[in-house]
Amino acid sequence: MALEPVPSVAGRAVFIPGADIDTDRIIPARFMKCVTFDGLGEFAFYDVRFDEHGVKTQHPLNDPRFAGASILVAGVNFGCGSSREHAPQSLRKYGFSGVIAESFAEIFYGNSTTLAMPCVMASAADIVAIRDAVEADPTTVVTIDVQALKVRTSGGLEISVTMPDSARESLLSGRWDPIQELLDNETSIESKARELHYV
Repeated sequence: MALEPVPSVAGRAVFIPGADIDTDRIIPARFMKCVTFDGLGEFAFYDVRFDEHGVKTQHPLNDPRFAGASILVAGVNFGCGSSREHAPQSLRKYGFSGVIAESFAEIFYGNSTTLAMPCVMASAADIVAIRDAVEADPTTVVTIDVQALKVRTSGGLEISVTMPDSARESLLSGRWDPIQELLDNETSIESKARELHYV
């Protein structure tokens, strides 16, 4: 059976500055010793949210104006570096339900989609417009409309965004989890296995 479709996600947003934000910055390697992904959220962006003494920095995620934000806004090549699945998992566990960026690393993008976390791409100018709207009024609600490929703000901003057709279709159809796809097709898989002489 299909899982819940994801036609859109919405929430308050926070802008994380910088290009090429890699997966080690999103979730430092020393926090990847967990058996499950539970609890990873508290370590998202840990080494830039805290200094070496554990004191909070001026990172946007520490700004009380953006507490509870569920839409992450970023620049170019977000999620680059190693292919650790823990990176999007930590963002999801932190509370993010979608990401808007100029571009994404491919593996990070795929791992995010399988968590039902839409990632859409916008121009540099549109990222600045979203950033300015959110920083001017942190209560602004940002909606990622997967169906219409639009991002809208409660202040009236509307921009066109892109995402791969395969990701969009999987989110809209509720078939974003490959493990669920395997479970749904267990009978067909077993039937095919019986046909194969080497199984």
